[in-house]
Amino acid sequence: MTGSTAGTLGDPGFSVYGGTKAALRQMARNWISDLKGTGIRLNVLSPSFVHTPAYTDLFGEAPDGVPASVQDVVPMSRLGTTEEIASAAMFLASEESSYVNGIELFVDGGVAQI
Repeated sequence: MTGSTAGTLGDPGFSVYGGTKAALRQMARNWISDLKGTGIRLNVLSPSFVHTPAYTDLFGEAPDGVPASVQDVVPMSRLGTTEEIASAAMFLASEESSYVNGIELFVDGGVAQI
């Protein structure tokens, strides 16, 4: 899928995928109101292209390690790592984010910002 941004806005064949992401974001907006006063925080973590076995199954392995689709779309010009996603999740689960509630944290190399 060289040159594709598969899974992003307007990609053919990804309408259900995109719709479920939007639904989860909206549910989080509603749930923070439902959970008011409970001390429970709810945030959304939104990664983009991350090097996982599923990514390799979908896009294949690039000879140089960075698929052209990522170089074209991700401002950081690389895939994210599972460790980077885990670090963001750990931040949201920690006391360091104790006043963070209802956000969508993009861990995507800048994709959502362009």
